[in-house]
Amino acid sequence: MSTASISMDGQAAVTPAALGWAHIHWGLGLFITGFVTGFIPIAHYINGALAGDVGPVFLKNMTLWWGCPAILAELTLKTGGLGMIAIGLCYLAITRQGASPNISSHERIAPTLCAYGLIAELVTAGAGYAIGNYFWPNFYFEPVQTGKNLWLVAQGLSIALYVVGVCYASAGIRRASRELLPSAV
Repeated sequence: MSTASISMDGQAAVTPAALGWAHIHWGLGLFITGFVTGFIPIAHYINGALAGDVGPVFLKNMTLWWGCPAILAELTLKTGGLGMIAIGLCYLAITRQGASPNISSHERIAPTLCAYGLIAELVTAGAGYAIGNYFWPNFYFEPVQTGKNLWLVAQGLSIALYVVGVCYASAGIRRASRELLPSAV
């Protein structure tokens, strides 16, 4: 069975199943990328331990583990990836219940917004950190507030793009749920 057909206006009409699989595909890949990114804080911590200063100052500074610049990207990718998988499973459940395949234009772009938002978060975390260090050396650990704030705002905008995609998908799921159970919702 085909997952898309041509609609009257020339755009492909996306089915809830195709939309669900798009969310799951991107979500799983980004979730796994979050796990790979999770090795950066571990390496950061091990590097600090191998530097030789494991005295009281090092033990007091256990924030190296949580204070690694990669933590926000890691947690965002893991959480965002799981969120996309959950959204995808909701769309597949809607398909199984026989809901109308009317998908809005906002819903069509939701997986792309979510995925690109998470990818942008990873890029702004990594490349943004390197660029920030170029202009404000050691801006993250000193901290140099201007550099840190700019870097965090860029990551926040990336996460906001993901949130917009989630809102679009959630609206579609709620709409389809109302079609399935008009008296219960």
